[in-house]
Amino acid sequence: MGLFRSTPKLATVLGRAFRCLVCGCSEFWDREVKLNTSAAEFFDLAWANRSALGLICARCGYVHEFAGRDKPELWKLDKGYPAGAE
Repeated sequence: MGLFRSTPKLATVLGRAFRCLVCGCSEFWDREVKLNTSAAEFFDLAWANRSALGLICARCGYVHEFAGRDKPELWKLDKGYPAGAE
């Protein structure tokens, strides 16, 4: 995907290796995703909406959103997952 400058990363969620729910790929780009509400959009207050972490699958492009306190941890591809995460 030409939209991302960085290299994809591996991710763990709650200490477990995370894979794409659609294609099973383990490589993701990450970015902030705004959780827009129609009221904020109507009053031109979109900047005030909450944010989530988006993991975009490097293979199929599916966007996984994480808005809770237990957000994914990201790992460099060349370093691999931490011990016990696979």
